Amino acid sequence: ELMTGYTMLRNGGVGNGGQPWVLRWSSRIRLTWLSFTLFIILVFFPLIAHYYLTTIDDADDAGKRIFGPRTGNELCEVKHVQDLCRIRESVSEELLQLEAKRQELNSEIAKLNLKIEACKKSIENAKQDLLQLKNVISQTEHSYKELMAQNQPKLSLPIRLLPDKDDVTFPLPKSNRNCRLHNCFDYSRCPLTSGFPVYVYNSDDYPFGSSLDPLIKQAFEATVRTNVYVTENADIACVYIILVGEMQEPIMPKPTELEQQLHSLPYWRTDGHNHLIISLSRKSETQNFIYNISTGRAMIAQSTFYDVQYRPGFDIVVSPLVHAMSEPNFLEIPPQVPVKRKYLFSFQGEKIESLRSSLQEVRSFEEEIEGNAPADYDDRIITTLKAVQDSKLDFVLVEFTCKNQPKASLPTEWALCGERDDRLELLKLSTFALIITPGDTHLVISAGCAMRLFEALEVGAIPVVLGEQVQLPYNDVIRWNEAALIIPKPRITEVHFLLRSISDNDLLAMRRQGRFLWETYFSTSDNVFSTVLAIIRTRIQIPAAPIREETAVEIPHRSGKAAGTDPNMADNGDLDLGPVETEPPYASPKYLRNFTLTAMDIYRNWNSAPGPFHLFPYTPFDPVLPSEAKFLGSGTGFRPIGGGAGGSGKEFQAALGGNVPREQFTVVMLTYEREEVLMNSLERLNGLPYLNKVVVVWNSPKLPSEDLLWPDIGVPIMVVRTEKNSLNNRFLPWDEIETEAILSIDDDAHLRHDEIMFGFRVWREARDRIVGFPGRYHAWDIPHQSWLYNSNYSCELSMVLTGAAFFHKYYAYLYSYVMPQAIRDMVDEYINCEDIAMNFLVSHLTRKPPIKVTSRWTFRCPGCPQALSHDDSHFHERHKCINFFVKVYGYMPLLYTQFRVDSVLFKTRLPHDKTKCFKFI
Repeated sequence: ELMTGYTMLRNGGVGNGGQPWVLRWSSRIRLTWLSFTLFIILVFFPLIAHYYLTTIDDADDAGKRIFGPRTGNELCEVKHVQDLCRIRESVSEELLQLEAKRQELNSEIAKLNLKIEACKKSIENAKQDLLQLKNVISQTEHSYKELMAQNQPKLSLPIRLLPDKDDVTFPLPKSNRNCRLHNCFDYSRCPLTSGFPVYVYNSDDYPFGSSLDPLIKQAFEATVRTNVYVTENADIACVYIILVGEMQEPIMPKPTELEQQLHSLPYWRTDGHNHLIISLSRKSETQNFIYNISTGRAMIAQSTFYDVQYRPGFDIVVSPLVHAMSEPNFLEIPPQVPVKRKYLFSFQGEKIESLRSSLQEVRSFEEEIEGNAPADYDDRIITTLKAVQDSKLDFVLVEFTCKNQPKASLPTEWALCGERDDRLELLKLSTFALIITPGDTHLVISAGCAMRLFEALEVGAIPVVLGEQVQLPYNDVIRWNEAALIIPKPRITEVHFLLRSISDNDLLAMRRQGRFLWETYFSTSDNVFSTVLAIIRTRIQIPAAPIREETAVEIPHRSGKAAGTDPNMADNGDLDLGPVETEPPYASPKYLRNFTLTAMDIYRNWNSAPGPFHLFPYTPFDPVLPSEAKFLGSGTGFRPIGGGAGGSGKEFQAALGGNVPREQFTVVMLTYEREEVLMNSLERLNGLPYLNKVVVVWNSPKLPSEDLLWPDIGVPIMVVRTEKNSLNNRFLPWDEIETEAILSIDDDAHLRHDEIMFGFRVWREARDRIVGFPGRYHAWDIPHQSWLYNSNYSCELSMVLTGAAFFHKYYAYLYSYVMPQAIRDMVDEYINCEDIAMNFLVSHLTRKPPIKVTSRWTFRCPGCPQALSHDDSHFHERHKCINFFVKVYGYMPLLYTQFRVDSVLFKTRLPHDKTKCFKFI
């Protein structure tokens, strides 16, 4: 119907009553109202509802809230709802209780984990303690088996015999010439354990003391004050010494007066047994005033003897005391090379008086061959030597008449010509120095001959002694044929041929040996006095006093900081370095041959070596080292590692190897106020096998920080305080070093454990050499005619730096106490070159180069502060050091080598049950 009306309105309002417009208007009104109503409903009603919902809960009356929260009672009015609420509350409470229990259990679990870790650590410590105890038991059992195998029970020292003050006299031999130790020496005063105490009389307490040469007396007193054998207790003395010469001519006492004064000595005991009368000669003027004095059973030590006066094996021929109160100047001593000098031989002298001239006898060679030798060969010597000089075959210089007044001399003795400096200049130009013994065969030695011998050895001229009857100084303990030629006078015509036939190598060896004899036994008053005492001590077979060790003054320090293990240090890569030792620290065996060491052993070990061990070898006159000097007997060359029974050897992995199956080494580390670098270096040593101890030489006057915590590396760390800042402290023989092997290492050295272990193994195969890592070499600078120090990479080397090197403790004694003081002074002056000095010393003694291990050329840790070696003047100083050391030694002792030991063989995997491992060195 609506649609019909609507249609009618569109058709002009006609239809159904004739009111088209009314219908049209009415339809529009309804549509408008309907649209408006829909608009109101769709728009305003949602807005009103939203406003009501947001404001209705704000009413004050709680009862008017329709959509707000209601209380529990209101919500739980229904029983079911109340049960659900109770369940929710119960569950919430149980959840809270479970959370509390969970936290409590977690806390207990954490505590138990800590206890477990502590128990594990305790178990590990207990295992280590148990392993150490097992090792100690094993070590004790091993020592016990060795003692049982030796079947030599340890003996306590004998009870020392203390002689009575009033010794019982026993009859003198028929003649004083028959005095020997067995009939003129009282051994009861010199037990083996006595230590060889020596009592020295004060010459000033007796009248003849005012006649002594002041320089000799002063030098003698200074030497006595520093000698280890001198005692002030005369009651326990083994030997009594009195100085009686050299005396000054104007105030010299008469022989009878001197004899009375000697016999009145408080401990002379009627016959003077166990007394030594010393007469030292500073000049060539010979004094033999003891010749007409009755000395009883007293021994005599002087430079002039007649055959009726000299008692072999009892008296001592001493060298003249030229440098009484001064040390020899090494810079004035000529070098030992070149071997051959301007003159083949030289001689200057004048004979004041002869027994009789051979020309007066007019005897032929045929008559001499028949056995009737002339009484004096000097005329023939003069004729032969002049003929050699006139032949011009070699440059020789012989003068039989002094240009100036000759020195005073005994009859038939060749007097010295000129001053000492003039004679030395001639000897510096001479390869050989002729020494013609006195024509009087009864004069076995004179001060003039001893002075010629002293000067020849001093400047490196090889002595040629004409006259085999001569008794050279200390001839019963020195092998003079290694440093001089002793030729009978009848062979004077063959002397030229003999001297020309000696090779350069033999000449250099003799010159080197002569230099050693001069420096060790002739050069100073201390050497002369020590040699005289050592000869007597050796004759009566008393061992030498142990050489002193440097007492280590420990710096207190706190330790306990657990040292970590650097994987870069402990990782051995492909190397299999054998068993890792777990034994506790133990010292090297002590040197126990003091009571069986004889001169024969000394000569076999040192003087019979192919290249003589010179300058400071271990001799009868050097103190016996307590635990050293055994490396000379070590085997070298090709041999199985470990030396198993029957020569089968041992696998490399089963033993340390070498002739000493159990051995450790000590690390000596020099440092100066670099605490952080030092701590890092010490931590890198944690877990290092075969390490006995670490000796840190604190070279600074400033002590370490009190709060500094030192690492615990499993072995003792000894921090030693030094008296002054000196690089020489690196090589002091500290008493805390109880092993023969020393690893000298800088505080910034960066070495892996496998490298250190490998170096230790190599050193055990060459115990007399320096074995280390950084190699250097010396070179000759042709334009400047001098030596240079070179650190460039090279296949050839002559030195191994001691900043990372193994060496024997024996060399620490020699470096600190025997090596010339001038070298140590040079090291202190430059604060440099101590490593070069040690290389010079070892190469000089052994005549062998050092051994470099691995291909490493540097060993500094990355990032460490710069050391002294980075200074620009470092290399210039080392150039100067090398040239100065060459002057001190007289030649260049360093030797080149291209030999290097690498761990190639150790990388080869060999079956344990099939192949034995051998090593070539």
